[in-house]
Amino acid sequence: MILHRHIIRPLPGIALCAAITASAFLAERAERHLFGRAWLEALVLAILLGVGLRAFWTPGERWRHGVETSAKLLLEIAVVLLGASVSAATVLAAGPALLAGIAAIVAGAIAASFTIGRTLGLPRRMALLVACGNSICGNSAIAAVAPVIDADGDDVAAAIAFTAVLGVIVVLGLPLLGFALGMTGLGYGALAGLTVYAVPQVIAAAAPMGARAVQIGTLVKLVRVLMLGPVCIALSLAKGRGRTGATPPLHKLVPWFIVGFLALVAARSAGVVPHAALAPIAAAATMLTVISMAALGLSTDLKAVAQAGGRVTLAVCLSLVVLIALSLALLRLVGLH
Repeated sequence: MILHRHIIRPLPGIALCAAITASAFLAERAERHLFGRAWLEALVLAILLGVGLRAFWTPGERWRHGVETSAKLLLEIAVVLLGASVSAATVLAAGPALLAGIAAIVAGAIAASFTIGRTLGLPRRMALLVACGNSICGNSAIAAVAPVIDADGDDVAAAIAFTAVLGVIVVLGLPLLGFALGMTGLGYGALAGLTVYAVPQVIAAAAPMGARAVQIGTLVKLVRVLMLGPVCIALSLAKGRGRTGATPPLHKLVPWFIVGFLALVAARSAGVVPHAALAPIAAAATMLTVISMAALGLSTDLKAVAQAGGRVTLAVCLSLVVLIALSLALLRLVGLH
């Protein structure tokens, strides 16, 4: 029974995501052959292909478990493996001012986004969900914050629907902004880490600017994700629940893959990871990430946007604009523009 649940049952969905991934790599190769370069990386193409397939067909129960496994577990493994590509030198290149500024960006974005939501007439809980999802890590933040503030299922579903759809739009549009502003790989990677919702989306958004952008983007994003713990605790204490056990447990506030990522960063910096292993590890991380991006596309329901309402749409979009503006201001302040 355990073998079927954890190994056999996910296989059809994983195979589907792998097939989309293969198509994405073939499309990228075709781009290079026709145009001399890939205007859209396989990471982005996997999302587009997944979204396109989902627009005409909704995966049934046979596929669902494998798609969810690809989007979550395979992604988490990929994030851990990415730690091997980040050394202490990369961390130091970001600068202590940037690392310290991430906390200020998260706090400022939550306050601004919540104010926007309330001004537009959103209920307090819905405004908080939008603010935390937009400012920290999308669906994960919404899922973690929802029980702390007693949000109902409809609010959670609407907020998650928007982070899924808008997240894809940001992945496709942010590189255009980076190129238009003439940003460096380091600065643009930091911008992606500060603004994009989920870790795989950060990787996809940063990829057009090169490996260094991916490395710093992933690092900045994971530091931003770590802010979820303090935010949940603060919200719980604000409701007077600090002693009632409402705060999520530590293992949910600091997921295992973040610990694994940081452990591999430390191992790489200490010289424990053999140099010969870096390329295979990076290739495995890339493959797993693209598979997870295909799963992300298959999980994105474009019709969900219309069901959430105009005020939520406007609140989420304005909040994203504010987050990007704050992030660009921070990068200019620390000299990474």
